[in-house]
Amino acid sequence: MANIDNLNQIAAEVKSCQLCPLYKTATNPVPGNGNANAEILFIGEAPGFNEDQQGIPFCGAAGNLLNQLLLMVGLKREEVFVGNILKHRPPENREPQLDEIAVCTPFLKRQILIIKPKLIVTLGRFSMNYFIPNAYISTVHGKLKEIIWEGVNLFVFPIYHPAAALRNGQMMTALKEDFKRIPEVIKQAKETPSAPLPPPKEETKQESLF
Repeated sequence: MANIDNLNQIAAEVKSCQLCPLYKTATNPVPGNGNANAEILFIGEAPGFNEDQQGIPFCGAAGNLLNQLLLMVGLKREEVFVGNILKHRPPENREPQLDEIAVCTPFLKRQILIIKPKLIVTLGRFSMNYFIPNAYISTVHGKLKEIIWEGVNLFVFPIYHPAAALRNGQMMTALKEDFKRIPEVIKQAKETPSAPLPPPKEETKQESLF
C-alpha cells in the first residue's frame, strides 16, 4: 500500500503543478498509471490528445497498439506501469522543450525510485535520451543497456514509440521484433546483480539531458 500511497501523492502534486506553462493549455494532467510494484516501467514522450482528455497515458491509437504488443508477449496492461517524460500535453503535440523536461522529470524520478522496476522500456527518442544522452534510437533500439542513474544500476531497453510505428511500416516491424525480446530481456535484467535503488527523494538535481 505504501507504493500506491506514494504514487497517489505524486499524482496529486502533478495535478496542482504550475512549474511550466503547459498546465495552462492542458485539459488534464497525465501522471502515469499501472502496477505500483511493476517489474517493467514503460516511459513515453508526452500525453497526446486522447491522453489529455482522459488523464490516462497511452489510451489512444498508440495505447491500443501498446496493449496488443503487451498481450503478444504474455503481459497485461495492469501488470506494468506506464508514464511519460512530460505530465501535461504540449500544445498541438509539439516536441517537449528542455525547460519543460527539466521541471517535469523529478516526478518521473520519484516514480522510478518508488516502483523500483527491474526494467525500463523507453518508447521513442525523448525518453531514451533522458537515460542515454546523445544516442540515436535507430542504432540502439532493441539493445539492453545497463546504465548508472542516480548512483545505481538501471536496465534500459529502448524501442520505437508506438505512435511513430503507426506511421511507418519499417518502424512497426522493428517495434514488434524488439517487443518480442522483452521476456528474455527482463529475465536477463533480473539475473544480473545490481545495486538496489535508493529511497525516493523529495527533490533531485536535474542532470544533463543531451
